[in-house]
This record gives sequence, structure tokens and C-alpha cells, in this order.
Amino acid sequence: MGLSIPSAVAIHTLADTPLTELPELLVPALGETLAMVGIVMLIVVALGTPIAVALHNMAPGGLFEHAGTYTVLSWIVNIGRSLPFLVLMAAIVPFTRFVTGTNIGISAAVVPMTLAGIPFFARLVENCLRDVPRSVTAAARASGGSPLQIIRTAQLGEAVPAILGGLTINTIAMIEYSAIAGTIGAGGIGYVAVTYGYQRFDQTVMLATVLLLIAMVTVVQLTGDALVRTTTPHLRRRA
Repeated sequence: MGLSIPSAVAIHTLADTPLTELPELLVPALGETLAMVGIVMLIVVALGTPIAVALHNMAPGGLFEHAGTYTVLSWIVNIGRSLPFLVLMAAIVPFTRFVTGTNIGISAAVVPMTLAGIPFFARLVENCLRDVPRSVTAAARASGGSPLQIIRTAQLGEAVPAILGGLTINTIAMIEYSAIAGTIGAGGIGYVAVTYGYQRFDQTVMLATVLLLIAMVTVVQLTGDALVRTTTPHLRRRA
């Protein structure tokens, strides 16, 4: 008597995680993703903003022009932006292991995410600073402001709405990168999607992780848009 082989559909159905068990699986993963993105964005903003200010002010017409330093710094930033995240993550495994002592887990994911996020955010902020009218900087100079005061008030202060928009874009990119980092066992939603959804053919988990990522990106985008409206004078007056 021959053995009956269940169809692929039947196997997939048997493997699907019950809806009642999804919170137990997804809530910890969501916490890990938020931790990764939160830590990375704190470092990205802290380091990317000064780099952007330096790039803007070392360029022609800046507060402290220096063509040689600008060229070198710009070249380094361009290299950081050129590598696809998956390639960067694989290429710096030895460095990640040296810094964190491991190449798996949240700490290992933070290193490549940070190295990818800093140049991206620096270019975004640099472009925001370029959009500030030069007359604003000239007026601050004429009033006797120090370079630090000019940078803080006339440049960064005027560019706040645009920088918040760039911060929103960068945060969404880091959510995407955290999902990719799940492929190296970094944890988070990406790890659940790959390990439980893809490798185990669990369509319930796969769909749930996709919807959760969409929800996270939507919340970040709506929050960023609200902050931009709040800090933009003419939009604030309309509200």
C-alpha cells in the first residue's frame, strides 16, 4: 500500500502559525527593531550633522572654505553612500566582530547600519543647508555672530523643517536596513520574516511581518510630516 504524500498547500497550511500566537512572536521582534533603529539614529544624528555642517562650510562660499579637506571628506561620504547595504554588511564582518565581539545580534547590526546611515544623513543635511538663502548667513555675519552662532541659528535653525524631512527619510531607510540585517541573525522583524516566514513557508508570519513593517513606516512618515508642518512658519499659520 503506497504512502500518501501531502500536497505543498497542505504542508504550508499545517506550518502556518495560529493568529493567537503571532503577538508572542512579533512583539519581541518589534522591540528589537525599535532598539536597533533607535540606537542607530541617535549615533547617525550625532555624527552625521557635524559632518554635514563641515561639508557645507568647507565648500566654496562657506564660513571656512578649504577645498582640499572638503574634497577628501566628500569623497569619504560618497564611498559610504555607494555600497549597497547588504554588500557593506558582508564586507565589514571582521570590523564588526572586532568592535562588538560578535557578528550576530543587535550589536552586530548597529555597526553596518550606522556606517550606512551616517553618510546618507550627512548628504541630506548638507542639501538642506544649501537651500538656506545665503542672505540669511550674510545677515548673521554682518550682525557680528560667531561661526558657531551662525551655524546654530542662521544655518541649522533655518533648515530645521527640511532636516526633519531628511530625518524621516533616513529613519525609514534604517527600518529597511534592520530588516535586511535580520538575514545575519540580527533579530527584529527581518529575522522573524526570514526564519519563520520564508524558510518555514509560513505565510501567516510573512504577511504579518510585511504589514507590521508597513505600519512602522507609515507611523514614522506621518510623524515626520507633522513635525515638518509644525516647524514650517507658513504651514503652522494655516493650521
